[in-house]
Amino acid sequence: MTPDRSVDDSPEFESVAAALDDGDCRQIVSVLEEPMTVDEIATRAELPLSSTYRKLDQLTNAGLVDEAADGRRGRNRKSRYVVTFERIGIELDDDREFRVSVERAKDHLLALWSEVRREV
Repeated sequence: MTPDRSVDDSPEFESVAAALDDGDCRQIVSVLEEPMTVDEIATRAELPLSSTYRKLDQLTNAGLVDEAADGRRGRNRKSRYVVTFERIGIELDDDREFRVSVERAKDHLLALWSEVRREV
């Protein structure tokens, strides 16, 4: 069964292009096959933890990654990150300006929450 998909025209071209132009951001996207914590991402991507936090902020601001806290409370609470897109398109609009469209799976957050619930 194919997940429901939607096209989101809201991301800014510059923020998406900057994230995709960054090798560390691309590495993070490539390892995010399932919801993961920052520590897990840093280990798999072989990046320093501080860089991983910065790159996740960049990807989140570009709308390419989502963060969600698990159901735990207090010090044991951990955020998990998930890639939110399946396809990105770049085109020239009628004003000859670049426009980016992001094809998203509508159920990516459902998958994230089901993963979090399994661990709680």
